[in-house]
Amino acid sequence: MQARRLKTAVAIAAVAALAVGAAGCAKSERDGDSGEAKTGGTFIFAGAGDPKNFDPIFNDDGESFRPVRQMFDTLVTHKPGTADLQGGLAETWEHDPEGKVWTFKLRQGVKFHDGTPFNAAAVCFNFDRWYNMKGAAAQSQMIYYMDTFGGFAKNEAEGAGESIYNKCEAKDDGTAVLTLNKYKGAFPGAFALTSLSIASPEALKKYDANTVTQNGDSFSYSAFANEHPVGTGPFTFGGWDKAKNEITLNRNPDYYGEKAKVDKMIIKIIKDESTRKQELRAGTVQGIDFPAPADRKALEGEGFQVVNRPAFNILYLGLNQKNPKLKDLRVRQAIAYALNRQQLVQTKGPGGAKVADEFQPDTVLGYAPDVQKYEYNPDKAKQLLKDAGAEGLTLNFYYPPDVTRPYMPNPQEIFTVLANDLQAVGIKVNGVPRPWNGGFKDDVQQFGKHDLHILGWTGDYNDPGNFVGTFFGRAKAEFGDQSMTEMFDAIAKADGTVDDAGKKAAWEQVNRDIAAKWLPAVPLWHAPPAIVVTKDVKGLVASPLTDERFNTVSISK
Repeated sequence: MQARRLKTAVAIAAVAALAVGAAGCAKSERDGDSGEAKTGGTFIFAGAGDPKNFDPIFNDDGESFRPVRQMFDTLVTHKPGTADLQGGLAETWEHDPEGKVWTFKLRQGVKFHDGTPFNAAAVCFNFDRWYNMKGAAAQSQMIYYMDTFGGFAKNEAEGAGESIYNKCEAKDDGTAVLTLNKYKGAFPGAFALTSLSIASPEALKKYDANTVTQNGDSFSYSAFANEHPVGTGPFTFGGWDKAKNEITLNRNPDYYGEKAKVDKMIIKIIKDESTRKQELRAGTVQGIDFPAPADRKALEGEGFQVVNRPAFNILYLGLNQKNPKLKDLRVRQAIAYALNRQQLVQTKGPGGAKVADEFQPDTVLGYAPDVQKYEYNPDKAKQLLKDAGAEGLTLNFYYPPDVTRPYMPNPQEIFTVLANDLQAVGIKVNGVPRPWNGGFKDDVQQFGKHDLHILGWTGDYNDPGNFVGTFFGRAKAEFGDQSMTEMFDAIAKADGTVDDAGKKAAWEQVNRDIAAKWLPAVPLWHAPPAIVVTKDVKGLVASPLTDERFNTVSISK
């Protein structure tokens, strides 16, 4: 029985375990069960883009998280196939009445891949490492940490604020106590963030994990991040062959939980969606993510297992107020009115996609059905541009053509549709395609080079702070919104409200004001992403959070 914990949000509508294959619950033959699921062999999955590195704390995107989630564990995790919390490296957790002191009872007998023990001292080493991180380069790459904890012992990165982290104490090997400076609604859900995975303290020290250097617009990471990531997960790191575009993960025979059924997993990086589909059909890969919406029925008809996850995500058009013209609310509203989002959904969205009016799904606490809507109205867009003295406006529109995301299955096509809508109201658009990692994300999120960009988010846990708070809770180069202190304060107040009724009302008002008063971006759609595997794959449990763990997968012969 899980210990008492804070209520965070309305639960996501019950999601049945999205398992494929009849042997989803079969145990490994190595564990003494002769069920239908075969063991051994290699499972090859096509990744849609390069990972940034393998140190969880320095990552914030799905292509990096895919391998990281196989090698590392978090204190709290999700019940497979759902967004419900359950114990991970912590079996139970509880908090004091103010929600500031969290006590974790840890699993016993767990070891890191290097053979060193997982214990409370290791937990505190990780939390202290994050809080005490030095250097603007390293801190700037800890996006999830800053969104969750606010800042560091000594802030050096732009956008870092007051930290809510106070201390972590190892009461004994099996008990870690985390003290915060104030209540935050993100917890306990945020303890399940992949970025907050627990790594081996010895490996972190041995391989200089805190070394992050910046050279111009590029970042370089440590030997730990690139060559020696060490966690407690069901797979160990076998190497990243960049010439072959393959990441190899090996079965961890000492894993404390359900051991991997295959001997090896290979993530084969194939950036082109059509090529991923071709290799799936050729049998050179056994799984792909985010197939093109138009291909899903055809793949299912060919005998592939196609699983549509719920749309727990958002795609948005970001507006960078670093451009003086975009600081004018009328210009931002004109852009919103210029976009035919319903047509975008119908022509480029997957089945089940719907226009988004807010930056969170309607299943999350704080969704306000009465927000200001921006129906397609090009005449109103033109008038607003005229009123603002912004006729003939030219904007640089950044987008990543080389990747497919769960909320963004076809970035090039989405960019084209949106650019055409904007040009139809007199806005000149300069398209700027940039590679996903080492290009687009740094240009947009670190350096704010853009005027417009498309990006999105898949929820990590069911709380408005993980959507609205993550996007707009602090100043970010992505939106150039440093002056929008009223918005930051309103979000902080909503996030710090403890009682459910007050929290619901506060977040609803935040969503109304984002639409009517602030509009730092334009919500576009919520889209259900799919995952596809061959018919011989058994035991895959698809996640509404795109948080798949592949230790349950086997390949039938």
